[in-house]
Amino acid sequence: MVIADSSVWIDALWGTINPHSVCLKSLIVRKQAGLTSLIICEVLQGVRSEKQFRGFQRDLLQLPIFETISTEVAVASAQNFRALRDRGITIRKPVDCLIATFCMVEGHELLHRDRDFDAFEIHFGLKVLHPPAIALH
Repeated sequence: MVIADSSVWIDALWGTINPHSVCLKSLIVRKQAGLTSLIICEVLQGVRSEKQFRGFQRDLLQLPIFETISTEVAVASAQNFRALRDRGITIRKPVDCLIATFCMVEGHELLHRDRDFDAFEIHFGLKVLHPPAIALH
C-alpha cells in the first residue's frame, strides 16, 4: 500500500497536475492508495466551504484509512525526531514524524511533496515512491 501525504492529496483534490498528483490518481485506480487518519485531518482542516468539505470527506473515506497513532508509533516517532535532531535536522511538523514512522513500522511506501520526509528516507530507510516526471502541456 502507498500512503499519500496531504502534500499530494491537496494538489490532487484541487486539480493541480504534477507528477505526484498524476501518480496518486493512478494508484487510486489500481486500489493501491491509502491514507492515515492524521492525513485526513490535515487535508480537511484546510477546506473552506462546507460543500467542498463534505465532498472531499466523502471521497477520502472511500479509500483504505489507517489509524496512525499507536503507543509503538508514538514512542518510535519521538525516538526518530530525537535522532534527527542529534544529526542537526529539525522536522518542522510533528505530524510528519508520526506519518513517516507509521509507514516505516507498518511497511508502507510514502508518496509525498514535503522535504521533511527526505530525512526519514535518507537516515532511516523510509520507502518513498518517486513518480516519474511527466510532460505538462
